[in-house]
Order: sequence, then C-alpha cells, then structure tokens
Amino acid sequence: MDSVLVSDGAVHLRESVHTAAKILVVGHFAVGKTTFVGSLSEIRPLRTEETMTQAGALVDDLAGIDGKTTTTVAMDFGRLTLSDSLVLYLFGAPGQQRFTRLWQDMTEGALGALVLADTRRLEQSFDVMGLLEEQGLPYAVAVNHFDGAPEHPHEEIREALDLLPETPLVSCDARDRISSTRALIALVEYLQTLRAPRPGALPAGEPE
Repeated sequence: MDSVLVSDGAVHLRESVHTAAKILVVGHFAVGKTTFVGSLSEIRPLRTEETMTQAGALVDDLAGIDGKTTTTVAMDFGRLTLSDSLVLYLFGAPGQQRFTRLWQDMTEGALGALVLADTRRLEQSFDVMGLLEEQGLPYAVAVNHFDGAPEHPHEEIREALDLLPETPLVSCDARDRISSTRALIALVEYLQTLRAPRPGALPAGEPE
C-alpha cells in the first residue's frame, strides 16, 4: 500500500477523498490510547478526559503506572488522511471494564481495531482481544513503548498473547506521529488483505 502522511493543518477533507474508514484504537487502562489518537489526528482531537478521583482508585488498577492523573470516560476522536483518496476516523475507547458496553457499541461500522499493548501488563490485553473476537472485528496489535518497560522479541510477545500467525504485531511510540502512523498503516494493510478476493475466486454474482 502506497501511503503518505498528510500534515498540512487542513480542517476540511480534500475533494479527492472518496473512501473513509472507522478504526478503533483500544487497549487496557493507561496503555496510551489518548496519546496515540492525539499524536495522529490532523484535526484537534475530541477528548473526554476527567481527573481521576480517590473513588476511582478502587476500580482502576494503577499498579506499575506513574504519573497517571486523568482517564477517558467516553472516547477520543481524531482524523487522519492516509492518502489523496483515503481518510481514517479514529475512535479511542476507554480501557476499563466498566466501559465495555460503550465500546462494544462503538464497534458498529468499524473496519477494524488497533490494540495497544504494554509489555509490563501483557495479560491485561486478553480481555480486550477477546471482546474484539466476540464482535468479529479484525485487529492488529501495537506494543506501545514506555520508558523503562522491558523489551522482548516479537516472537515471544506473539506467543505470550497467543496471536494468530496472520495477526500483525508491531512496535510503536504513541507519542511519535510517524511511529504511530506506521502502526496504523500495518493495520490498514492487513484489513485490505482480508477484503481482497481469493485467488481464483469468481466475481460477485457470477455462477460457478
């Protein structure tokens, strides 16, 4: 897929854009979804962050997380033009289990999802991936870089997450626009392979 990173500060879509896709950015609590959407969006991203309270500490696991003071309570929204004809609408979903029903609804009309993962808490990705599989939504996994987090070969991470061989696994830094774009392109390219006709398949509507 030939892709370009468009960053001209435009608010309005180019007239040449004729394809739009809804992409979810999901992952467990505090994995970097808001940062990811914010680093990519060519428009001012919509954010629904609220300051965390002491009451929230009873349900939001902050173990191993430093400096986390806010949390998404609805969604993040951004837009990214990947080429002259393709634009992606990014929906970042809150990671806490109490918001599961909300982001299950968000899967309606979505083409696929990018799952952000953290090597310090890989086990927390299982619930997210399980929900996507229940919804029948294809996904790729991007391991987000955190300072001081352990690094592992992709083969070990793939095995730990029990990923299918065809599921894309990439690394990214959600703070970096180029890095995040590459992760998103990996997902889009994967989704295109799922939509491509099988070799030897007949055109739709043509009898066998």
